[in-house]
Amino acid sequence: MNKKEMKITTIPSLIDMHVHFREPGFEYKETIETGIAAARAGGFSGVCTMPNTKPVTDNPSVIKEILAKAKKQKFEIYPIAAITKNLDSLELVDFKELKQAGAIGFSNDGLPLLDKDVFLKALKSEELILSHCENETEEVAWQIELYKKAKEEGFNPKLHFCHISKKESIDLIRSAKRKGLMITCETAPHYFTFTNEDVGVNGVFKMNPALGSLADKKAVMDGLFDGTIDVIATDHAPHSDEEKLKIYPNSPNGITGLETAFSLSFELLGLDKTLEKMAYNPRRILGINNKKMIKVALDEEWIVVPSQFKTKCKVSPYKGMKLKGLVIND
Repeated sequence: MNKKEMKITTIPSLIDMHVHFREPGFEYKETIETGIAAARAGGFSGVCTMPNTKPVTDNPSVIKEILAKAKKQKFEIYPIAAITKNLDSLELVDFKELKQAGAIGFSNDGLPLLDKDVFLKALKSEELILSHCENETEEVAWQIELYKKAKEEGFNPKLHFCHISKKESIDLIRSAKRKGLMITCETAPHYFTFTNEDVGVNGVFKMNPALGSLADKKAVMDGLFDGTIDVIATDHAPHSDEEKLKIYPNSPNGITGLETAFSLSFELLGLDKTLEKMAYNPRRILGINNKKMIKVALDEEWIVVPSQFKTKCKVSPYKGMKLKGLVIND
């Protein structure tokens, strides 16, 4: 079917709060240019790039380099800077300096910030802190307590949990929200699509946090429907095909997700809730005024063919899946 025969709907563009474009430092995995191409193909008009680059995004020069390359592509990148210098959990960055350079938030994505004193100081900066948890439930628990402590001391902390995937974590966040805490969180499509039963011998299904149980998957879906989970992000983390196809223990963590996220979310949630999680809530949390629109053919089915992806990484656990809801790129 050609585009003229499709029933095309115009909707607000998507915003991804969690991507890895790998540049500077790891351009063989992805570049800003190829990452933006993948984002556009998936219906995104803006993304938050994580700081585990080389050099680390902990200084204004790296932020300015990223923004300059995005400007050349006429695309909105909202850089996330490191919380601590070189992601080492020891010394806080200069939040004001990095914010002035263009950082929209702060995260130690790639290396969790486990020093509780440093984490509390980061919350007291009153900047948006995107927490990368690996020992997920344990870290969510103590970080909620630190959030409460910062509030009690008169600060206005902003805490957002990245890639939440486990039932116990979702239960903790739900309870905190019911008590009036203004924390937010995200999940990713792979956590409501797959379980640990899908993992094979190579690294195609290897990501961090790891895929959970069927109960975890159900909890993620419940959390999306009841509002506990605010955002669907992709955690788009490409590697070379050779790296991802190594046997599971030797393969790096990461999954490409920009070009499949809308359809996966739409099939689970329908259009209104998908827009809530992928368009409206990200704008609200980030405080951005991105008014760009995209075109979609909601009734169209398509087959995932990773070799046709715009991202450099052509390995995907969604290979061969039939999805519904097609982003139209003119």
